[in-house]
Amino acid sequence: MGRREQMVEKIKELMDKPEMIRNIGIVAHIDHGKTTLSDNLVAGAGLLSEQLAGKECVMDSYELEAERGITIFSANISLVFPHQNKEYLVNMIDTPGHVDFGGAVTRAMRAVDGIILVVCAVEGVMPQTERNLITALKEKVKPVLFINKVDRLINELQLDENQMQERLLKIINKVNELIRKHAPEEFKESWQVRVQDGSVAFGSAYNNWAISVPLMQETGIKFKDIYQYCRDGKQDELAKKIPGHKAVVDMIIKHIPNPKDAQKYRIPKIWKNGDLNSDIGKAMLSCDPNGKTVIMITSVDIDPHAGEIATGRVYSGKVRRGMKLHMINSKTVDTVQQVAFYMNTGRAQVDEIPAGNIAALSGLKSAFAGETAAEEEIAPFESIKHYSEPVMTKAVEAKNPRDLPKLIEVLHDIAKEDPTVKVEIDEETGEHRISGMGELHLEIIEHRISHDKGIPITTSPPIVVYRETVKSTGQQIEAKSPNKHNRFYIVVEPLEDEVYKAIIEGEIPEGKIKDSKTLAKKLAEYGMPLDQAKGIWEVKNGNVFLDNTKGVQYLNEAKELILQGFEEAMEKGPLANEKVTKVKVRLVDAVLHEDAVHRGPSQVIPAVKRGILAAILTADPILLEPKQKIFITVPQEYMGAVSTDIQGRRGQILDIEQDGELLTIITKVPVAETFGFAGEIRSATQGRAQWSTEYFGYEPLPRDLQQNVIKRIRERKGLKPEIPTPEELLS
Repeated sequence: MGRREQMVEKIKELMDKPEMIRNIGIVAHIDHGKTTLSDNLVAGAGLLSEQLAGKECVMDSYELEAERGITIFSANISLVFPHQNKEYLVNMIDTPGHVDFGGAVTRAMRAVDGIILVVCAVEGVMPQTERNLITALKEKVKPVLFINKVDRLINELQLDENQMQERLLKIINKVNELIRKHAPEEFKESWQVRVQDGSVAFGSAYNNWAISVPLMQETGIKFKDIYQYCRDGKQDELAKKIPGHKAVVDMIIKHIPNPKDAQKYRIPKIWKNGDLNSDIGKAMLSCDPNGKTVIMITSVDIDPHAGEIATGRVYSGKVRRGMKLHMINSKTVDTVQQVAFYMNTGRAQVDEIPAGNIAALSGLKSAFAGETAAEEEIAPFESIKHYSEPVMTKAVEAKNPRDLPKLIEVLHDIAKEDPTVKVEIDEETGEHRISGMGELHLEIIEHRISHDKGIPITTSPPIVVYRETVKSTGQQIEAKSPNKHNRFYIVVEPLEDEVYKAIIEGEIPEGKIKDSKTLAKKLAEYGMPLDQAKGIWEVKNGNVFLDNTKGVQYLNEAKELILQGFEEAMEKGPLANEKVTKVKVRLVDAVLHEDAVHRGPSQVIPAVKRGILAAILTADPILLEPKQKIFITVPQEYMGAVSTDIQGRRGQILDIEQDGELLTIITKVPVAETFGFAGEIRSATQGRAQWSTEYFGYEPLPRDLQQNVIKRIRERKGLKPEIPTPEELLS
């Protein structure tokens, strides 16, 4: 029996023992060494030679990942490690570090109970480190810390022992400060990472060594020894004494909770609408393999041979081949065709996978990232909340018209695999628009269409995605249905800042509201008048629809149609057909025909939609533009050049941090002004600048630019250059 076959047998054995399982994600800022550390762990499990560990990047299987040296997709693997005379199963997800692929990190957090936060000793805690750690903490996923590239402090920065320890301490303190600030109340202290207990490890994943205090005690190797080995160029010898995986595995086993312990506090967080006292609730809380099967789908990948593969965490029961599962949000029933777990060379098939494990399933045609798959109808898991939005769009066309059906299919597949990609298909014009997190995100999608799928395409230059909102309370608008038998009286006003923030952060769920009483109280806490909040019907794109009518006959019968009109209005605002956000739509009165025939979809939907759009136009409507935070690290002498470039892009300098000779300039720049930034900042700083970006959200476009930008967008979309008047919309 070969090494791989032995591993498969051990994994199958350990799957039934939740106490011996650890589900972990490896997260970090780009280039801090996640994938290199993953290599060390794969080698430590005996699936990769130690000479290749740190150089092979086995978790980067996509060719562009190898070419560009970045992780684009999350990669899963199951590994077995011996630890103190017992064997443990570690299900690991290596996640991307680039901000454009942050959605993959968010989705992976649903499958794991702990993360290894990898931080570069030279660069320290960077923007994406923070974002990824905060994402994990919001999902009640426990962190441990690995400080990588320690050898560079010694060999490149020439720090002495004391300076090195100061630098490491600074990183640990920063991580703990973030944990204290963002961890759930009950874990603010107990989840602090500490050198003494081994929840912090240091090392060089590239050179295959790592150390922690417990390992120092075990081996007798101290900081001064490490310092000497690195100085003397003997890191190979060091790697033999303290191989890269050893301290990290010790940290995983001792400090990451097993599924049984983790699910007790994670299920109430991610299954808020479920009944924890029901049989299924109890089965999930206790990670019971004999309960009804419930799976949270965290990603969907299209395998050229096996079709769609849905990856998901099994929270209770067992998933078996041939089992029928309800796709709760899709309202369908699919049959599991194959059940497998991940190996570094693909997937290993098994008959069943029990609770507490991560499974790869084929046959779930309706699955998408965030779907709840269960043996019987249950409340769905909380939807996966991505903390950034698509801010850039490209139009895509097939060069050859006969490739159009194939292109549509591929775009659907890409949107299913990556929910942060938005795809709009205009069947009439043949133009398709893909929206992503940034230039790199769109570039990768283009490569996948033209190179991987072999469809020659032409694309437009990148277009920035704007949003529409209102600045004041508008007039009450009377909207009549086409047959004049139904009237809707609508007022639009800005949504309260705190309510909007709670929606964006996932504290208030999007979608149609089932329990309006509970939500009304919550909305009131965030500052919405209670008499308005009681009428909450729906939350959509950061907007709310409120029924503030009294005693209107037949209103409930027309509710679904009214909400459809609201949804359509929120998708395409009146200024430039861009999405609407941060708006409160209040239905204050209505007159409905007594005969249902006269208040059907063709009457109610257009009346409500046009009424809302007209009301927006009376409420001081404006465009919002997306902004990015850009963190630029440069030697002091280039401060002036950087400031000039940023100001020339309508940017603002928010803060400047100094570390020795280097400055980190924290700026805020409109996405529309970031094109060509890389080339210009390189030449302005003679190639000395390093930078990273972070999504900052939407802010009002300056008033003097509004008219031109709106006109330009309307012309691009084939609309009349002039914004319609409320009267035109209502006629």
